[in-house]
Amino acid sequence: MLIGVPMETGAGETRVAATPETLKKLIGQGHQVVVQQGAGERASVPDAAYAAIGAQLGDAAAALGADLVLKVAAPDAAELALMKPGAVLIGMLNPFAQETLDQLNTRGLTAFALEAAPRTSRAQSLDVLSSQANIAGYKAVMLAADHYPRFMPMLMTAAGTVKAARVLILGAGVAGLQAIATAKRLGAVIEASDVRPAVKEQIESLGAKFVDVPFETEEERQCAEGVGGYARPMPATWMERQAKAVHERAKQADIVITTALIPGRRAPTLLHEATVAEMKPGSVVIDLAASQGGNCPLTELDRVVVKHGVTLVGYGNLAARVPADASALYARNLLDFLKLMFKDGAFHLDLEDDIVAACLMCHGGELRRKNA
Repeated sequence: MLIGVPMETGAGETRVAATPETLKKLIGQGHQVVVQQGAGERASVPDAAYAAIGAQLGDAAAALGADLVLKVAAPDAAELALMKPGAVLIGMLNPFAQETLDQLNTRGLTAFALEAAPRTSRAQSLDVLSSQANIAGYKAVMLAADHYPRFMPMLMTAAGTVKAARVLILGAGVAGLQAIATAKRLGAVIEASDVRPAVKEQIESLGAKFVDVPFETEEERQCAEGVGGYARPMPATWMERQAKAVHERAKQADIVITTALIPGRRAPTLLHEATVAEMKPGSVVIDLAASQGGNCPLTELDRVVVKHGVTLVGYGNLAARVPADASALYARNLLDFLKLMFKDGAFHLDLEDDIVAACLMCHGGELRRKNA
């Protein structure tokens, strides 16, 4: 099968969908590979590295015109025009973007959105959301340290003692937990909050204090348990109590990192303007939900702004700011998904496989996922 790896053209997208490590294995299985020239340069993978493992180098038309196209993000209109009907597309296609899915289906593609994989132990090795969120959580702390005008750890010097930074992390999914671990390594004092009571033990095991907002109704408890590893929108009563708890702790914090996302929906507001207005001058907010509206209404997508004396960082694609490792992990996720796609070296669509069926967005002119 001819496999194509095009260059990502989205604004700020520096990742590449396949690395020499993963393509070497596919070539070893008898597949041909064509990589667009320059596709890996922003991820520190030169063309020579692809050529050295036997991949062909070509232009965008060659890579996008392959039988199987591997991408990071969904193709735009120009890229889609270069793809042939009947081709297979695998990438992070945003399964909640109905217009994009309609375009892929109209083109006659067999498209797989890796974000739709079930949150099961069998699917862990191909969980692109977790691998990229892990990187985002790390980078969030690095950005916070860069914008924070003081030291992160406590330091005892001849000129006096410097207090450790107080960090508040809202949302303890993969990104939040990695942020806790990274901030801890830098010597910060950390508190963390999440709607799911099950993560309390994980938060405390990483050295952070859990900000507990008790449930008062069974409805609140059921929403907090979530679905498929994700939280559900919480009732207004709980959100009000949580906002009060966050407000008090944010006033004492030096750095606030927000990570709360609900797939397919606008990000919940966790940090209100009134809270930011009472934060200490020089404090920093890193909003990982900026691309979905932000956990703070003052956040501006892909911008760093100062409001009420607080620096708010709203970069929308933090994983792309660590492109070498982000690409390496994503490429391995994709390779593990491809193992489900081939049987005896040939492409095989097994709809009895729960992972394959969940990720399949369209096939044979039929749209298999429709969003309300």
